[in-house]
Amino acid sequence: MAATRVLLLLSGRAESPGFAHSVCRLLGAGPGLGPWSTHCGLKRGRLVLSDEPLPGASTRLPLQVGKRGPGAGRRELAREAGGRARAAQTRPPPPASRGAARINSDGHPRQRSPFCPFAALEQQFGARAAELPTNRGVDLGVAVILQSSDQTVLLTRRTSTLSVSPNLWVPPGGHVELDEELLDGGLRELWEESGLQLPQGQFSWVPLGLWESAYPPRLSWGLPKYHHIILYLLVVSQESQQQLQARIQPNPSEVSAFMWLGPDVAAAVAATEDGTETPRHLPQELPPSVLAVELEEDGGTRPLALPMSTLLRTTPTTAEGKERVSTGTKFALRLWLQHLGR
Repeated sequence: MAATRVLLLLSGRAESPGFAHSVCRLLGAGPGLGPWSTHCGLKRGRLVLSDEPLPGASTRLPLQVGKRGPGAGRRELAREAGGRARAAQTRPPPPASRGAARINSDGHPRQRSPFCPFAALEQQFGARAAELPTNRGVDLGVAVILQSSDQTVLLTRRTSTLSVSPNLWVPPGGHVELDEELLDGGLRELWEESGLQLPQGQFSWVPLGLWESAYPPRLSWGLPKYHHIILYLLVVSQESQQQLQARIQPNPSEVSAFMWLGPDVAAAVAATEDGTETPRHLPQELPPSVLAVELEEDGGTRPLALPMSTLLRTTPTTAEGKERVSTGTKFALRLWLQHLGR
């Protein structure tokens, strides 16, 4: 089995969750709405989650597994945008490490999806779980919610040719490499996908929360092939949206468009709960579209008026490549808005 990327401490006993195991269930997530606060620590390339306080530098993060969907029972929240395969890069190497990305004591949540396939498989008493890999564990990913000085956040649309989560709007992110610090991994992913390098001393950061991710995101799409815990980081730049956008050079092998969301639109997107029968109340004065930037085949860009209805789509019950915002991204946007005090 590959090196353990996610390690659980359950009543002080170390356990490496297998691919088919629901991390949120192992940590004691109940049938409520979540998210659930979890003790969290990160050593190079490894995330440690515990049901008890950890010694040394640690934090309590919201681990979101999920809400009840129609007929879902005890489900766990999944983020479709996890499991990103990295394309070979031709750009110069990213800037040197910003130092150890240690997490200070604080409180944050965890969550999973209302239709988490791992929770559904466990409810089937292992009948189909036997078909899942037994020599793989749960992988570790990081995603960056980049906030400009004028309080907008960057989302990118994954290309339609990607085998995992095509056409999804997500923040920049991907795998954390072995022996890579948390912040360095997030900044590397930001650079690889958007071309943005943030000058030292001109940004601050804080961990927002954890998301248990599966792909495919629904059991009705097929058995899961990827299982990640995604750590969302809020990185606050001192530069404005205009200054950051002037330096963006999206990687066309992964990104087909990008946009900036302000708090009002982000709140509407975050309120469209995947897996719920009744959507939350949405503001009546939403714009009909949001301005985005789309990449062209010749390497140029063009403005794109993205319909608001696209951003408000929820996860379909059958596999399809329709453009939408990922479930995990909605969770991260909710945490961002809470951080802003909204």
